[in-house]
Amino acid sequence: MFDRTAKLLGTEALSKLGACRVAVFGLGGVGGYVVEALARSGIGQLDLIDHDSVSLSNLNRQILALHSTIGMLKTDVAAERIHDINPDCVVHTYPVFYLPETRDQFDFTQYDYVVDAIDTVTGKIGLIEQAYAAGTPIICAMGAGNKLDPNAFEVTDIYKTSVCPLAKVMRHECRKRGIPALKVVYSREIPRQPETDPGVRKQAPGSVAFVPSVAGLILAGEVVRDLLERK
Repeated sequence: MFDRTAKLLGTEALSKLGACRVAVFGLGGVGGYVVEALARSGIGQLDLIDHDSVSLSNLNRQILALHSTIGMLKTDVAAERIHDINPDCVVHTYPVFYLPETRDQFDFTQYDYVVDAIDTVTGKIGLIEQAYAAGTPIICAMGAGNKLDPNAFEVTDIYKTSVCPLAKVMRHECRKRGIPALKVVYSREIPRQPETDPGVRKQAPGSVAFVPSVAGLILAGEVVRDLLERK
């Protein structure tokens, strides 16, 4: 099953990945591809956290979204897909929002890595603080909405970001809390102005199939590389 991976990484590396447990918060356009790549990389345990169900509007960009999965919890769809890829992977599902009221459900000391693929500042800051308190590595996705250039993504520290509105807010919030460093994937592309829907107060961002997916795969690649570089 992982023969082609072993040709590049070696059998010892595969064993190391198989012993790792990674938590992915958010299973949307970005997080779904993170989970897909981690499952196909041989990660031994995956914790999946997302409250949402698959909807019709997810079909254009989310790997978990099919007409056959509409209405199903994303955590259930992802778990079934992971087991179809790697039956030996242990999957823990949490169909909840990550909020101050639910954060105690998660013991970050049991994770080898945490992936933040949620889109609320409050949730992101909570994840970062909890990961730092536990000494657990975390990588965060910045904004991928209203963008069309998959080549504009970079991996860097939050304090070296520019352009991205979400990254600007996160820089401020991290600095305020004394977070010394934070690995992120962000895009230098200036967000486009999406078409607006008349009468709708809060507009959802526009998105396409080839931007959030790239962000998710970059995140997963960084997780695998960091796990293998750890002693």
